[in-house]
Amino acid sequence: MKDSFRDLTLDELKVKKDELQKKVFDIRFNAVIGYLDNPVEKRVIRRKIARVNTLIHQLQTQSENL
Repeated sequence: MKDSFRDLTLDELKVKKDELQKKVFDIRFNAVIGYLDNPVEKRVIRRKIARVNTLIHQLQTQSENL
């Protein structure tokens, strides 16, 4: 099963997004240096960021509609 982000609050999702973006930066940095364990990991993390962004957007639109 994919990471379950649905049970996180809006603030927790924003923190998780920042953590994932830092991971992507670190992976990109290591790729430039030439040390990369798993080249697919960057794609996986980018997709997780997209999922988190989607949930953030959904929660923000729900709070605006209330």
